[in-house]
Amino acid sequence: MALTAAPYGLRPINRIDGMPYAGATSQFLIDPAGEGTNLFYGQVVLIGADGYIALATATGSDITTNNLGGSSVGAIGVFVGASYINAQGQQIYGQYYPSGTTGVVTAYVITDPNVTFQAQLDGQVTQAALGANTFFAAAQSTSTGNTRTGNSTSALESTVVTTAAAFKIIGFASPLTDTYTEVFVKFNPGASAFTNAVGI
Repeated sequence: MALTAAPYGLRPINRIDGMPYAGATSQFLIDPAGEGTNLFYGQVVLIGADGYIALATATGSDITTNNLGGSSVGAIGVFVGASYINAQGQQIYGQYYPSGTTGVVTAYVITDPNVTFQAQLDGQVTQAALGANTFFAAAQSTSTGNTRTGNSTSALESTVVTTAAAFKIIGFASPLTDTYTEVFVKFNPGASAFTNAVGI
């Protein structure tokens, strides 16, 4: 039941073809000098012009100027953890990346554009929302996550659109009577860096 607002970003569920999501991720580096924002499990990330992983701070309300990649490039995928060596020399595998962490930091990212994700909307929708498009209700930031759990706290927009946007609603994960509908979504073509031909 989704009767309270408790968003968690994007959680991988399965593939659009119905096959299970097997947990596959790709590995990328985070700026060894330290990224200026936290990265939380379930947040959308991009490859910056410097070649390092960074937080996507656009809402994805379109796939051009407000695309998740900050332009028509698109996002690289969904962040699901990081590994690094802390100040005590210990190898850490974390649910999130604490901002400013330096050294060799590996980000684990779901890059497959055919993965289906579960997310909570910031309000209620009807059956008519099936097949419509949505995007982040507010831009992701260093504070749109919980440093205790390591999870994102971002919700998707319940005012759905038919124009091009980051995600397509392909199913419902909670009853439509719930106050905050939970949905299944996938990246739309162009919102993922793997479904367009534009380079950084």
